[in-house]
Amino acid sequence: MADRPKSEELTEPGAVASYVATLTAELSVLARHHGLDALGFILEMARLEAENASHKLIGSEGGAGSGLLD
Repeated sequence: MADRPKSEELTEPGAVASYVATLTAELSVLARHHGLDALGFILEMARLEAENASHKLIGSEGGAGSGLLD
């Protein structure tokens, strides 16, 4: 498992959203593996939302967005 950033290292909203996406992806797999399908689904939706936010925020932090999700 990769080293996780410490909360004080997550100072940018885009980085936080990306971190949340990573965590919820792992939790979704874990939940579904143990038969918690509804919880896995909810976590997967949270992952998608976090990825969307990350792409928008990181794109706006760098100036122009990628145009993929705008």
